[in-house]
Amino acid sequence: MCQTSSSTPLSDLLRRGFAASDDAAGSDLARAVARQVQARAGAATEPVPVERSSRRRRLWELPRNVFCPVLGTCLTIDRLRRLTAAVLPDCAAVDDYELHCRAIAESARRSELSERLQRELDTRFERAVRQARAIKGHAALVAHWRQACTGSEVAAALWVTLTHPDCDAALEEQVQRYIHMLQHQAGVGVRADVQRLDAQQRENGTLGRELATAQQRTTQMLAEKSAQIERQQAELVRLRALLIARDTTIDDLRAQVAQLEDASPSLRSRQAMARQIEQQQARIRELEMRLQDSRRQWQTPRPTERADAGRPVPSPVVAVPVAAVPPGGAALVAEDLRDKAVLCVGGRTASVPVYRQLVEVRGARFLHHDGGEEDAAGQLDAHLAAADLVICQAGCISHNAYWRVKDHCRRTGKQCVFVDRPSASGLVRGLEQASSAAAAAQVPSN
Repeated sequence: MCQTSSSTPLSDLLRRGFAASDDAAGSDLARAVARQVQARAGAATEPVPVERSSRRRRLWELPRNVFCPVLGTCLTIDRLRRLTAAVLPDCAAVDDYELHCRAIAESARRSELSERLQRELDTRFERAVRQARAIKGHAALVAHWRQACTGSEVAAALWVTLTHPDCDAALEEQVQRYIHMLQHQAGVGVRADVQRLDAQQRENGTLGRELATAQQRTTQMLAEKSAQIERQQAELVRLRALLIARDTTIDDLRAQVAQLEDASPSLRSRQAMARQIEQQQARIRELEMRLQDSRRQWQTPRPTERADAGRPVPSPVVAVPVAAVPPGGAALVAEDLRDKAVLCVGGRTASVPVYRQLVEVRGARFLHHDGGEEDAAGQLDAHLAAADLVICQAGCISHNAYWRVKDHCRRTGKQCVFVDRPSASGLVRGLEQASSAAAAAQVPSN
């Protein structure tokens, strides 16, 4: 250790030199301070050979010019203040720079604060310290430092490299230069970050105001939507109630219909028959109106008819097979069948054209129903309602059709002629019988 007798305390010179290491010329100023101390002591220092050992160096065993980068890089100022609060109570009110200088001065010797700093740094970089135990030799340590400089754990690499037993003065100088430039770059980056932070704060304020406006608008929209949803839900509840009431009414009506159907099994068929009757009645009214028009036309003599009134009327010729018509049947023309509807129930299908010609030659309209073999039973009622004369060939119709024809004619008073055997001659006899009956009914009125 060198001795000094200068009036300026050595601690002040060291403090100024080590504190000045934060700027660009920190390391040069520290070396200049060391030379001044040696000059004042009047004794020249001679290089002392350093003995290398395998034990890691402690903080107070490091060169004085590395305390500033170690404490400034490896520890935050808040953590440093908490560590020095219990050891140096008088440092509680000093600023950050003075605290940094006091910590550098205490690190130059083994003291309670330096031991606290040693434990803090070992604990903070415990993983890196364990990994550094495998580094053997100066070349491996240099390679480790260069590789660590490319990563983000520079503080851990700084502490591990400087405390490694293979770290020499050249590597210490290299480490100090890198950390010195890194601090300059960090300072420039911090200033740029501060500017960006100010800009971002202003932008954040603008965005905050816009966000508050958007939130207010969104809150208003949510309130409106909530009110709309409540109204829709109330309407939905009302519609559901109406739907339930409607379904209940439908179920009640269905139950009543089922009860009515059970009480009247033939209700559906009666309803169908009633609809058919209504349709046939409408058809009958239409035909009656047409019949009245036709009668008025026939009753009014035309000029040609008045001129030919004294001429004999020729008898129409019936195009019927000779074997099927009885002698003299073609000359029988009943005036009471003109413009009337004659219904033929039953008969052979092949003879239907002959039946039609025998009826239409007498001026009547021909209707036919096969008696329930192929035609539907419902059509029989329609034909019966539209017919003026019914000829029932009872030998080839169903019992149901027979009784329906008979019942209808009895209820309505329509003329009905029953023929036992279906044939053209039987149809002619039926027409003659109907004409004779009509003529006999008109005698008393004359």
